[in-house]
Amino acid sequence: MITRTISENIIDIANKMPVITITGPRQSGKTTLAKSLFPNHTYINLELPENMGLATEDAKKFFSLYPGNLILDEVQRAPKLLSYIQVIVDESKQPGQFILTGSENLLLSEKVTQSLAGRTYLSTLLPLSLEELNKANISYQDYLSYIYHGFYPRIYEGNGMDPSQLLPSYIQTYVERDVRQIINIRDLSQFQQFLKLCAGHIGQIINYTSFSKAIGVSDRMLREWFSILEATYIVYPLQPYYKNFKKRLIKSPKLYFYDTGLACSLLGIHDARSLAFHHMQGSLFENFIITELIKRYYNRGIRPNIYFWRENNGIEVDCLIERGNELFPIEIKSTQTFSSSLPTGNLKKVSAIMEDGYHKVRPCLIYGGNFTVNSQGVEVISWKNLDELI
Repeated sequence: MITRTISENIIDIANKMPVITITGPRQSGKTTLAKSLFPNHTYINLELPENMGLATEDAKKFFSLYPGNLILDEVQRAPKLLSYIQVIVDESKQPGQFILTGSENLLLSEKVTQSLAGRTYLSTLLPLSLEELNKANISYQDYLSYIYHGFYPRIYEGNGMDPSQLLPSYIQTYVERDVRQIINIRDLSQFQQFLKLCAGHIGQIINYTSFSKAIGVSDRMLREWFSILEATYIVYPLQPYYKNFKKRLIKSPKLYFYDTGLACSLLGIHDARSLAFHHMQGSLFENFIITELIKRYYNRGIRPNIYFWRENNGIEVDCLIERGNELFPIEIKSTQTFSSSLPTGNLKKVSAIMEDGYHKVRPCLIYGGNFTVNSQGVEVISWKNLDELI
């Protein structure tokens, strides 16, 4: 098993809180992590019909059959259990008594926060990070291979699975099983077309009108579909930063995938070599970097303060990190060659705006090469050295 960085944070919280809730994409390693960190807990998979049936029909009997410390996997399948868990932990006052996992974000969080407010700690486990692979001595020579393979643990277990085998099956199962459990979609091929369209718009402002025209579904339906992708950790909207600045700024989010391998599969990219010549290479590299930054926050139990900046006049930076009284405007370029001519004009313009009495500003450019240098007041950071930023 590859050691997960988030483990230390979860163990620490489990000594203080009665319930730990671990959410994240399907197959991100939630079950494996919970079992390894809490080997003495009884494990119950609520996707099994017999377990879900009992938990749904007679929750009281369910807990009489399974007393003690429990790992309840995919707990959103049986939300009635949450009210009973509230009563149990209030009586026992035992830290770490229940470990809950679920692959639905918004739906699960709503149910959990309503029933277990003040009793549970919400933790997000995303697929493997570059940091975790490096510590496990698993590496590729270039970023193209990381982007193509993605970071789902099954790709790196034992002999591993080829992404061209695993990811199409993942997508098919996700659409036919997970999506249908949330919403009744008559035409699954239309939803799959929507998924592929999302992959082709990585790094772009979400425009419901253009999506609606391309697919032929209503604006309302598209918004609902986007909510499903977000709730099930397929895509995430990167929000714009517009605090305290008297500027005409874009206020719509940009679209990114939680896993670049999944995006590559949807785009029909079948090997890392062909990715080198693909028109989406730059967008996928940007996605790769931003997701890696987000993982570094979640893995340490911190909510990511990561945004982007775009003015109506076209001035923008790809990423903006807020940390205390500091702002880190970041440009992301896939070029593998360092040059003093790397574009930093927007970084300097945006930094000048932000330095107007608000924050300490540290402009950075992350690129696809190997060196980290300071160039004309901008830190140029290799994709291999993201820890220098976080």
